[in-house]
Amino acid sequence: MHSAVLLIEFGSIILGLGLLGRFAGRFRLSPIPLYLLAGLAFGEGGLLPFGASEEFVATGAEIGVILLLLMLGLEYTASDLVSNLKTHYPSGLVDCALNALPGAAVALLLGWGPVAAVVLAGVTWISSSGVIAKVLGDLGRVGNRETPVILSVLVLEDLAMAVYLPIVTALVAGVGLMAGSVTLAIALGAAGLVLFLAVRYGRVISRFVSSDDPEKLLLVVLGLTILVAGVAQQLQVSAAVGAFLVGIALSGEVAEGAHTLLSPLRDLFAAVFFVFFGLHTDPSSIPPVLLPALGLAVVTALTKIATGYWAARRAGISVKGRWRAGGALVARGEFSIVIAGLAVSAGIEPSLGPLATAYVLILVVLGPLTARYTEPVATWWGRRREPSRPEPAPRATETEAPVAD
Repeated sequence: MHSAVLLIEFGSIILGLGLLGRFAGRFRLSPIPLYLLAGLAFGEGGLLPFGASEEFVATGAEIGVILLLLMLGLEYTASDLVSNLKTHYPSGLVDCALNALPGAAVALLLGWGPVAAVVLAGVTWISSSGVIAKVLGDLGRVGNRETPVILSVLVLEDLAMAVYLPIVTALVAGVGLMAGSVTLAIALGAAGLVLFLAVRYGRVISRFVSSDDPEKLLLVVLGLTILVAGVAQQLQVSAAVGAFLVGIALSGEVAEGAHTLLSPLRDLFAAVFFVFFGLHTDPSSIPPVLLPALGLAVVTALTKIATGYWAARRAGISVKGRWRAGGALVARGEFSIVIAGLAVSAGIEPSLGPLATAYVLILVVLGPLTARYTEPVATWWGRRREPSRPEPAPRATETEAPVAD
């Protein structure tokens, strides 16, 4: 009987997610807010709480996080990451300062303590690569001059995750300073080793994994990723970081083939992850934190616009391109929820999950709008502020006869 209920509940979840995704696609919206709302509706304190499939959904959610980071790593080669780090690191530092500090400040003002402050700083810092990539494609801006600047900022944020996630994992686990330092050293050493091996022996690694049979390629890449993620989790580094490093190590045709094969699985389990996060958030806990979430969303939307503008200006992009770059970076999404999920699972602060949910819901809806309208609004505002210049009086031409007194 329990097995039948589990199948019914999980089947209902998957079917519901598919219908929500189709609805969002019809209006060219990100489905993430709808997935979160679905989790709120069927979770603790929701309309129809699910119970039997919760453990199964939790496992699926964990796989979703692993696949999200694996696919992110497959987007970049090790040489690309090193090149971006050398060229655009000032933009990454500005991005961190402008967008992480507001989150940390709000957590401290609310009295949540330093651990929650570090977590909320990450929630407000990291933009949603998935939402931004989709918006750029929908707006036809993939070939724009400012797009490489946007991607560079996103790459630097992804690189920072390899350092940030082990720190957060150690903090929420409550380990001591020495154990936390060891965890961070292991993570940095692993990241450095993977980057070195990927740059020097990337072709050898890819040749080892490569297969002409899609089934074998899928099984090897997926099995290797979950294995490395499990080892990383055992070392208290973070399963997500392990998956990200596997993605970086693969390159060329193997990365392209794995990306094609794993994309549907990534979308399925990532959707399950967002539902799982919503399932563990009581809807009644959101209204008390809605005002701080709204204020934080407005502030960090402005700081992201400032980040993109500064980074594009540094790259020599025109004024209109600077505004477009800033507006495109506003959306938060999957990784903000991943970071908040670490703290929620550890029971750090009960209000952190609801605030992160409300914050992401606001910005994942606002992000596509700022990407589309920031540049036109800034241009209109700039023209409005320009003082009106009187038109010069027409000068008499040589053929005109002099006017008699």
